[in-house]
Amino acid sequence: MTSPRLATATPYGRMYARSVGTEPTVPSITTVIAQQPMDLGGWHGHMAATEIANHPDLDKALARPAALRALIKEAASAAERYRDAAAERGDRVHDYCEQVALHALGRDHTRDEARDRLAQHGETGYADRFDEWWDRFRPVPLAAEVTVWNETVGYAGTLDLVAEISGRVCLIDYKTKGTDRRGRVKDLDPKVVLQLVAGLKAEESIVDPDAGEWEPWRHGAAEILMGVAVGETEVRAHRANPAHLPAHWHQFCALRRAWETSRLVAELGAPLTELPPPAP
Repeated sequence: MTSPRLATATPYGRMYARSVGTEPTVPSITTVIAQQPMDLGGWHGHMAATEIANHPDLDKALARPAALRALIKEAASAAERYRDAAAERGDRVHDYCEQVALHALGRDHTRDEARDRLAQHGETGYADRFDEWWDRFRPVPLAAEVTVWNETVGYAGTLDLVAEISGRVCLIDYKTKGTDRRGRVKDLDPKVVLQLVAGLKAEESIVDPDAGEWEPWRHGAAEILMGVAVGETEVRAHRANPAHLPAHWHQFCALRRAWETSRLVAELGAPLTELPPPAP
């Protein structure tokens, strides 16, 4: 996960401050969305089982209980290791996408260095496919990695790209995705619509994070909310259905209230106290 300058990890998830060096006061968009329940138990079990089944020392460990226990313990963290590796790869891909936009904006950029980092990990396919998508869609960037704020609801977040495509303003979020057995990039998680509609409903965007200077959000009337799945074999762009946006905004606001309630409950401390028996 990328780390915008105004974002800070807290016990309540990632939160945003109004300026560099001040205390964070509102949750990030992704922290709010994380309040939505997600059952990953099956995936964790599958990853652990796959790790054990493919381990080169499995045959030897079957005859040695201590070695088998060590193998099982190692496999138990397979999902976390996969998740962390995917997050690091996602950061590298997002950085390349950002640098391409900064180059197009005529601003300082490290596009070549970002591509080199992908090459060091054997991941240049992501950059190649993204370049092809950029050439086909021909976005005209208006802002890249822009931090936005909504004081009314109480949240902030950072949008990957605001751009004009065929004369229409688009809010764009990149998601690094794996490839299935057919060579197709995997589908986007529908929760990307929550992320995009929260960006659309922002009230301010950052001008100077050091000074804490903000300006009214200029792109609240963007016509297209676009999720872009960036993979090694292809890039797939999806548009959020405009007719569904009011319901998704309502859902996001409900999740924001759930985050607030969870935070307040956590700050209360232990919810149970031991009860002694009645006096004789």
